[in-house]
Amino acid sequence: MTEPLQFHLTLYPEPVLRKVAVDVPAFDDDLRATVRAMFDLMYQSNGVGLAAPQVGLQKRILVLNATGKPEDELALVNVTIVDRTGEPSLYEEGCLSFPGIYAEVKRPERCRVKAFSPDGAPIEREFDGFVSRIVQHEYDHLEGVLLVDRMSAADKQRHKAALQELVDRYRSRASSAARTR
Repeated sequence: MTEPLQFHLTLYPEPVLRKVAVDVPAFDDDLRATVRAMFDLMYQSNGVGLAAPQVGLQKRILVLNATGKPEDELALVNVTIVDRTGEPSLYEEGCLSFPGIYAEVKRPERCRVKAFSPDGAPIEREFDGFVSRIVQHEYDHLEGVLLVDRMSAADKQRHKAALQELVDRYRSRASSAARTR
């Protein structure tokens, strides 16, 4: 029996977070294992959503669960937001790729998506409220858009030291990796 797939969080400013994710070509056991491992990491990290770039994969996969109940798990593969409607509102968002950093982000109330399930079944759904916000946040990751890009100037200033610490940690890891080659 093979070991279950495990991922680690990809933290800002890892380059994969800035790349536009590509479509998943096959709806197979590997995809389902990837989705399961993403849910597992999301729960371990106390998150409500996770996108594939956040685990180092440049694939159009996002998972979410606004309630934490198993029946509310939702995985969207090759997802596209086809419409955003409703009054934009501000809400404090966090991001697993920016640990401990929260910022007010303005987003429309609703979004409509087209996607596929991990089994390849087509999905077309509209989301509103908190679930819509999660979908839009995770979708941003698939487009290479990050929490820092949505922050106000005041939030960027408030989190300047924490953001710089993430950059410094990344540079230190990259420098160590280059020396061991």
